[in-house]
Amino acid sequence: MAHWLFKSEPDVWSWAMQAAAGDKGTHWDGVRNHLAKKHLIAMKVGERGFFYHSNKGKEIVGIVEVIREAYPDPKDLSGRFVMVDLKAVEPLPKPVSLETIRSEPRLAGMVLVNNSRLSVQPVTEAEWAVIRELGGLG
Repeated sequence: MAHWLFKSEPDVWSWAMQAAAGDKGTHWDGVRNHLAKKHLIAMKVGERGFFYHSNKGKEIVGIVEVIREAYPDPKDLSGRFVMVDLKAVEPLPKPVSLETIRSEPRLAGMVLVNNSRLSVQPVTEAEWAVIRELGGLG
């Protein structure tokens, strides 16, 4: 099962807002990068990802789960882009900052370190375990 990282500006859509949506979740729309679109298309129901606050905070703050696979983003008038639906699973007891991630040798190859602008990113199984450990989820 694949793992992902979803970046959101907390003043636009925060972890608290995602968590407040409950089990019905919300759609993850507005992605307009073709590589990020490919990642959305690859996602399967039940796969999990990290919820990352970009700009303000710059930290992983929670875990989300894909509850609906890729479907057309109605805000995209070109018809080229898609969205998925996500629900909050759990917060990280200790948010993991970008600074911590960059300083952790086991995460040197992480997409977040090497292509920090990409809004939806894959996370390897090893990276998933390290971030969970750093975030207090063991």
